[in-house]
Amino acid sequence: MDCLFCKIVSGDIPATRVYEDEQVLAFPDIHPQAPTHLLIIPKKHIRSHAEAAAGDKEMLGHLMFAAGELAREKKLDGGYRLVINTGPDGGQTVDHMHVHLLGGRPMHWPPG
Repeated sequence: MDCLFCKIVSGDIPATRVYEDEQVLAFPDIHPQAPTHLLIIPKKHIRSHAEAAAGDKEMLGHLMFAAGELAREKKLDGGYRLVINTGPDGGQTVDHMHVHLLGGRPMHWPPG
């Protein structure tokens, strides 16, 4: 497989793992847009949120749970933003579903 994030999951590409369990992995974004900017990915390859199937429901919920755990760990008590970019028009640049956890500064609306 030629997926960047799958190579990170397998260990073929190094990353600073800040959270990992049997279903998900989290690591810092290489182009952070906030003082805290983590990517939380499923270990199972799912191309995008649009391609998640009924059998992925538990894992999708677990992604949100992991994001909350990380936000508490990073002490983002003032708030944070979770983002899932889906498809080219949604700004997705890596074809492996992932959640951005952004915090440590005020988030404005609209996001852009």
